[in-house]
Amino acid sequence: MINLQDRNPFKEFFDSEKNSGIILLCCVIAALIMANSPLQDFYFGILKHKVGIVFDDFVLKKSIEHWINDGLMTVFFFLVGLEIKREVIKGELSSFQQSSLPISAALGGMAIPAVVFYFFNGNEETARGWAIPMATDIAFALGILSLLGNRVPNSLRVFLAALAIADDLGAIIVIAIFYTSQVIWANLFISGIIFLLLLVLNRLGVRNQLAYLIAGTFLWYFVYKSGVHATVAGVLAAVAIPIKGNTGDSMLEELEHLLHKPVNYLIMPIFALANTGVILESHAIDGFGSPLSIGILLGLLVGKPLGIVIFSWILVITRISILPEDADWRHICGIGFLAGIGFTMSIFISLLSFQQAEYQTIAKISILVASGVSGLAGFIILRRTKK
Repeated sequence: MINLQDRNPFKEFFDSEKNSGIILLCCVIAALIMANSPLQDFYFGILKHKVGIVFDDFVLKKSIEHWINDGLMTVFFFLVGLEIKREVIKGELSSFQQSSLPISAALGGMAIPAVVFYFFNGNEETARGWAIPMATDIAFALGILSLLGNRVPNSLRVFLAALAIADDLGAIIVIAIFYTSQVIWANLFISGIIFLLLLVLNRLGVRNQLAYLIAGTFLWYFVYKSGVHATVAGVLAAVAIPIKGNTGDSMLEELEHLLHKPVNYLIMPIFALANTGVILESHAIDGFGSPLSIGILLGLLVGKPLGIVIFSWILVITRISILPEDADWRHICGIGFLAGIGFTMSIFISLLSFQQAEYQTIAKISILVASGVSGLAGFIILRRTKK
């Protein structure tokens, strides 16, 4: 059993997230090289190869790319759900005074980019991608912030982490509500029964991780078959995880500890490797000036920092909340640009938004460019700002 007594959940979360950013960047470069080299057929051939389970009349075979986006990413969302639950119960989102500023900033960082995107795409068939610039990639954002060391106050790291977690919660809600095309109610009903069973296990004091794993697997299958995106099952399962374990330690934090490294050093890099291999052909470059591209670029580069600063300013000026300790408005502006690093979640939402490969390609290129520029801008601003 893992000893959790001397652990600092936030420090572990921050350290794990910041280190994975470097690996993610390497995977993006590797994917781009393979997609635009003689390895192209090999790369896409692996992603399209179908694997799965066949047992009598039961057949569940999907492409490797599909398993990554609907299977492995469920584990990612499960970890996000655990982090959200911990923060809400006893972390940076556990009280109104602590949570009001990052939650408000997150709301601004979701609302304004969506409005910016819709302004350019409202009358286009690409309007469905309005949620793409809403997202923040925790790993990359915290990774860049970590490069600044003691140049930024620790309170700013906590603020960015809480903001990104609240942002993830918003993205999960958006995916569940707006990116479900057709619901098969019978399977959704069964999913609800399994979720209630998980809550009952929690209520009865069951602390056996295997029991939650088995029930969670069935939950994933029926959510997947219901038409709701399968990754929502990961969040629902996380909600049902007990706080206390068999030894008195936190079962929730124990699972976080077990999953941080596999998710950040394996699952997210695999997702990046599978989804950023964009073929840089002329039509993809030409689409860079399209409403879709402009909406994503301006949504992440302008909408994100603008929304975060404006909504934070409203709470501070009305004295509902205060700025993080040792931070000023230049710090908040820098954090706003770091939050414009959409990457993982933005690419994920773009895959849900469009079936057309052309739109997916334009969206991915725009996300990569906007995320790179946002990260650089945030780094420069924070580097030149004293505590």
